[in-house]
Amino acid sequence: MRIGLLHSLIRKEEKLLIDEFRQRGLEPLLLDDRKLIFDLESRPAVDLVLERCINHSRAMHGLRLLESVGVRCINSSEVARVCGDKILCSLALKEAGVAQPELRVAFTEESALVAIEELGYPVVLKPAVGSWGRLLAKINDREAAESILEHKAILGSYHHSIFYIQQYVNKNGRDIRSFVIDDKCVAAIYRSARHWITNTARGGIAAGCPVTDEVAAVSLAAARAVGGGVLAVDLFETADGLLVNEVNYTMEFRNSIDTTGVNIPALVVEHAMEQAT
Repeated sequence: MRIGLLHSLIRKEEKLLIDEFRQRGLEPLLLDDRKLIFDLESRPAVDLVLERCINHSRAMHGLRLLESVGVRCINSSEVARVCGDKILCSLALKEAGVAQPELRVAFTEESALVAIEELGYPVVLKPAVGSWGRLLAKINDREAAESILEHKAILGSYHHSIFYIQQYVNKNGRDIRSFVIDDKCVAAIYRSARHWITNTARGGIAAGCPVTDEVAAVSLAAARAVGGGVLAVDLFETADGLLVNEVNYTMEFRNSIDTTGVNIPALVVEHAMEQAT
C-alpha cells in the first residue's frame, strides 16, 4: 500500500499524520504542492492521496489532476471545490435541507448595500473564498456598510468582487466545531473568545464539547451535503437548534486532540488506509 500526502508546509497536523502512518508501518509519499509538476498523463505510484494543502486553488486543482489519472483522493476535488467556496457550500446545504444562517449574495456595491439592509444590521461580510476567519467584517450600520463596500470595490481582486453577506448570529462567545470522518462524527469542541470571531487561529480557546445526538445528526447531514469524507463542521447554537456556518475540507485538529481525548489523526489515517485497499 502506498499513500501520498499532498501538502504545502509540514505543520503540526501533517507531522501527527505522518507519525500515525509510520506507526502502522507505512511511509507516506510526500507530495509538496510547491514543487509538483503535472503533465496530464503521469500517475504517482500511490493507491490514494490524502490532501493537506494550505492554498485552496492548489488543493482543488491538484486533486482534480490526480483524479484524472486514476488516483483516489481524500477529500475529492469536488468536495474541495464546494467547501472552498462559501456560496457553493451554502447552496449544497440549502439543497440538502441543512439549516444555516440567512444570507445574501450580491455582485456590486449597490446591490450589496440593498442586500445588507434587507437582512438587517448587524451582518457579517465574508470573502467567498477564505479561511481562518480572515477578511471578515461585522457591519453594524449603514455608514460602516458604505465604507467597507467601497473599500472592497476599490481593492478589486476576486476575493473582494463578490459579496457574501450572512446574518449575524449572536453566539454568546462560542461556537462548535465538530469532526466527521466518513459516516461518523468522532469529536467536537467549543471555540470560545471575547471577540465575535472564535476561530482558534484568531485566538479562540478550545474546550471539549459532547457529541450529542443533535451535534452528530447536523454534522453528518452537512458532511453528506458537500460530498462526505474527512471534514470539520462549524456550528452555531441558537434557540431554534444548530445552524451550520461552514464545512471545512482541510481540517485542523492540533487543538482538539487533548481537548477531546480523541486521537483524530489516528482515525484519519485508519480511514485513509481502509479506503486505499
